[in-house]
Amino acid sequence: MKTLYRQIGTAALAAALTLSLPSCSDFLDEHPYGQLTSEGFFSSKEDLAASLNSLYSVVATSMGQNNYCGTNFLAGDDISTHPASNKQPLREHDQYNVTDNNSWLVSMWEQRYKVIKAANFIINNAGRTPDVDPEEITRAVAQAHYWRAFSYFYLVTTWGEVPIMLEEEINYAAPLHPVEEVYELIVSDLKKAEEGCPVMYDQEPYARNGVNIAVSQGAVKATMAYVYMCMAGWPLNKGAEYYRLAAEKAEEVIDGAENGTYYYRLLDEFSQIHSWAYNSNNPELLLGVYYNRDRTAQMTPLTDFLLDMKQGGWGDTNGEIKFWKEFPEGPRKDATYFPKIMLADGELRDWWYDTDPPSREVVAPVFMKSVEASERGTEFDYTDPTPLAQYGEKTIQVIRLAQVYCWYAESVGRSGQVTAKAVEMLNRVRNRADGQPTNLYTTSMTPDELAEAAYNEHGWEMAGYYWAALAGRARDMFRMYRFKDHFEFRKENPLIEVAPGVFRKEAVPVTGTWDDSRMYSPYPYEDAILNPNLKGS
Repeated sequence: MKTLYRQIGTAALAAALTLSLPSCSDFLDEHPYGQLTSEGFFSSKEDLAASLNSLYSVVATSMGQNNYCGTNFLAGDDISTHPASNKQPLREHDQYNVTDNNSWLVSMWEQRYKVIKAANFIINNAGRTPDVDPEEITRAVAQAHYWRAFSYFYLVTTWGEVPIMLEEEINYAAPLHPVEEVYELIVSDLKKAEEGCPVMYDQEPYARNGVNIAVSQGAVKATMAYVYMCMAGWPLNKGAEYYRLAAEKAEEVIDGAENGTYYYRLLDEFSQIHSWAYNSNNPELLLGVYYNRDRTAQMTPLTDFLLDMKQGGWGDTNGEIKFWKEFPEGPRKDATYFPKIMLADGELRDWWYDTDPPSREVVAPVFMKSVEASERGTEFDYTDPTPLAQYGEKTIQVIRLAQVYCWYAESVGRSGQVTAKAVEMLNRVRNRADGQPTNLYTTSMTPDELAEAAYNEHGWEMAGYYWAALAGRARDMFRMYRFKDHFEFRKENPLIEVAPGVFRKEAVPVTGTWDDSRMYSPYPYEDAILNPNLKGS
């Protein structure tokens, strides 16, 4: 990979790892500076700790801004972007028409391989560290296997066939591996991570504030559940057998939370999930990136604000209208979207407000999950006109327990069953969303009805949250082969009644004829120049 080769060179880690992984204090006490090389390294316990510090630094950077963690989330039916401005890299994904010279594509590709190289450095060399408890080595290697699997999962669901890199040398002619082979590596890595990652870390910085900061056993099991769901769906289409595997892994997490093996629990109110009150100690979070304070462009608060909003905004993302319209009313919807938006005149208005004739470039619902207040550590107030800072430090949420409940229910349904336990888990998610015990779902549902209800609940839980989550809405649609239907809907782009007598439609046009090449992103042009195997595929 061109950029990867240039920045990593013969080392297994990125150059210029000037590390400070804060949020309360540094992620690790050891700070290796510059480039780590395998020769002569891992000669002490401090080297082992430094290698993990480096890995998590690379992970944090790879998830730190939307052009790093991915613009392919725009393919989902929950989220769109601006029709002009400088949003072409995002807009191409929203239009299912990504070009190989997309300026953000190379960063998406590069960041995954940076994590893989950092993980390989530990996997291939940590075992020789002298005078260290073998369990410490096992845990370090297990975490590296997890992040390598995570990165290959991102790659295979974005590009399909990709080069597999397991060693530290640079291979300019790395061949593409079939999708199934990539998944085989992912599953193998996750099984090793499951064996070596602890239920609960017993010391800082790996655990803090009563929660795991590093990858734990529960997070690995949950990841395996979702990976099996993806293998069950498109393009491998392994079906019921793999949905059963997914249900089994999800159930292990659920049972562990029920019997006290794991500390995970649902927060009482949906609005608490992304609140500052639980930013550093969220018991619902199985895996998050906590160590991101003051990192450049980390979770920037301005991303989700429209360009014409009073607080400032970059207009990178906004909600899609049909998804907003179908989103069930209740506390979950109220905490997902801005109740009102403040435009340049300082007045609070419904998002669909416009003049006659129309004057606003984008008229769309606005997500409120990842926004932050202008003053660090305080809750955001959408009625406050104070301009926001460019940088933030909200925890990047990778996997939540509510997702595992949805995955379990969906997998049970798609494997051809309806069980009381699956229905109960799904009702836990929906009852919180409704703010009261409605118990909407029952065992009288068919398996297909259960599966679709869980699929939809997961979509509403994750709507608009794309900051490096394992499973956003777009990835759900990908595995269920539902991009094509949304492509056709966006081509039609009908007016939607958003309030009595008020009709709005999407600002970004979608054109062309569907073919399955639109399911994937093209390989970055710059990388294809170096690696001929990436050309013409």
